[in-house]
This record gives sequence, C-alpha cells and structure tokens, in this order.
Amino acid sequence: MSFQADAFAFLFPGSAMTNSILATAYISIFPNLLLYFVPPDINTGSLNVLVSFAVGGLLGDVFLHLLPHAFLGEHAEENAVVVVNSQKNVLIGLGIFAGLFFFFFMDKMMRVLNGGGGHDHSHDHKKNDDAPDNKKTEGSIKLSAYLNLLADFTHNMTDGLAMAASFYASPAVGATTAVAVFFHEIPHEVGDYAILIQSGFSKQKAMMAQFTTAIGAFLGTFIGILIEESSSSNKAADEKAGIIDVVGLMGTDLRWGDLVIPFAAGGFMYIATVGVIPELLEVTGNIKKDRKQAIMEFLAMFVGLGLMLFIAWNDIPA
Repeated sequence: MSFQADAFAFLFPGSAMTNSILATAYISIFPNLLLYFVPPDINTGSLNVLVSFAVGGLLGDVFLHLLPHAFLGEHAEENAVVVVNSQKNVLIGLGIFAGLFFFFFMDKMMRVLNGGGGHDHSHDHKKNDDAPDNKKTEGSIKLSAYLNLLADFTHNMTDGLAMAASFYASPAVGATTAVAVFFHEIPHEVGDYAILIQSGFSKQKAMMAQFTTAIGAFLGTFIGILIEESSSSNKAADEKAGIIDVVGLMGTDLRWGDLVIPFAAGGFMYIATVGVIPELLEVTGNIKKDRKQAIMEFLAMFVGLGLMLFIAWNDIPA
C-alpha cells in the first residue's frame, strides 16, 4: 500500500458511518483549536494566500472527485459499458444547481437582514468614527456578527452532509473531500474569528462561538447518514424482494441519497467562487505589491489543486 492509502486507512479505519463522523470531528475541532494561536489582526495578504490554497483544494475536490462520481459513479470495471441516461443527468444537474442556489439564497437573505452586509471574511472592517452613530453602528456590527455565525452554522451543515455522502460513495471520495474541506476550514475559521473579535467579542467568546457553529457540521453529518442509511435499506429491501429494475426519482434509478453529493458540489462551487474569490480579486493599488501578492495567490491555488490531483491520480480502491 502507498503512504497515501496507509494514511487514509489510519485516519478513517471504520465503516462509512464511523468515518464520516470521524472526518467531521477532524474538520471541526482542529481548525478551531488553531484559533488559539492566531492573532486577531492577522495580515490580510497572508490570509489570502491561505484562502487561495483552500479554493484550489475545494474546487479540485468538486471537479476531480465529486462531479465525476456524481455522473459516472466510482471505479467502473474495465471494459464496462457506461449507459448514458439523459434524465438521470438532468436530475444530477438540478441537484448541483440546488446546492448553489441554496447558498445564494442564504447569502442574499443575510445581506437583506443585515442591511447590505453579507457573510464576509474580509479583515477590512473599520470602525465608524462618527460619534452620533456609534450606538447604531455598534448594533449593526453585533447583528452582522450573529448573522455571520448563523451563516457559518448552515455552511458547516453542508460540510457535514458532504462528509456523509462522500464516505458512503467510497473511501476515496470521502477521504479527498475531508482533506479539501479541512484546508478550506482553516482560513474560513480564521476569517470569521477576526470578524467576531472586531465585533466586540472577547478572544475566548469568539472561540466558543466558533466551536458552537461546529454543531452544524455534526448535524449535517447525522442527516446525511440518515439519508444514506435509509436509501441503502430501501435498496436492500428491493433486492431481497427480487425487484431488479428499481424505479427511483422521476422514473430514473436515482434515489434521494444520490443527490447529496451533487448538492454538496454545488454548495462548494458557490462558496469557493462567489463567496471567496471576489475577495481575492481586490487590489491595493500598489502595482509592485499587488503583482507579488497575485503571483503568491496563483501559486497557492495551483498547489491546492495539485494536492487534489495527486490524491485523485493515486485513488484508493473502494
């Protein structure tokens, strides 16, 4: 066995259910523990390089693992004939759109409720020096912080759903998704932690708030496990009853559990592109500084993508 296979076998030694819970613990606990060592005024340039690496990893997981699995399945036999079902592909595409739209809906509603501010990871939150508006501004910042926590909770639920769906798909898809989400969670948690600090939270309260949002990841995982177990039991019951041509959603062989991975892929696409990349497009106006920053971000993104490519190329068998 390769080092990669040995490492994944050590980290995820159990069943799909056990491994998805373990993965959720890894992506929830360790990034939050790192917050203890992170200064609240972390350099924006350094954070953006880390974010670029995470974006490369997250999009790499979407395009190299989740989407290929959603459309083609996992580890088809050599010389096997792949039957193209247009209706099935349309439903998978709708699942991807549903994931993307869900995050668009959440993002839009957060901005509406917050009077224009969204779920932002930027560190350029400057205090308002207008004395008469201090109380109003302080209240707005507090509301923004709590809405940010709610958005985090929802985001983490999607991570949990992805953990369950991925491990039930195969150990390979599960392990790679766990790696991608783990590296995404580090800058994500650091950015949100900084927002809470700048909103008036103490360091201890900000860390506890971030740990609280991790409950969303476990909730999402348990929901995902419930969907997958229900889907598996129904399939087993059909096979036991001798039903060969099982009719699933809208006349296809898809079950609800099969749409969790497309949903997660759509959510990850929104998070990486709409939620994060716009921040990376911002410049300071200093050409020399911006050019150096851009090169570092490009390289970091390709390193993140390269990590996912390496894992995909050396896939562990199901």
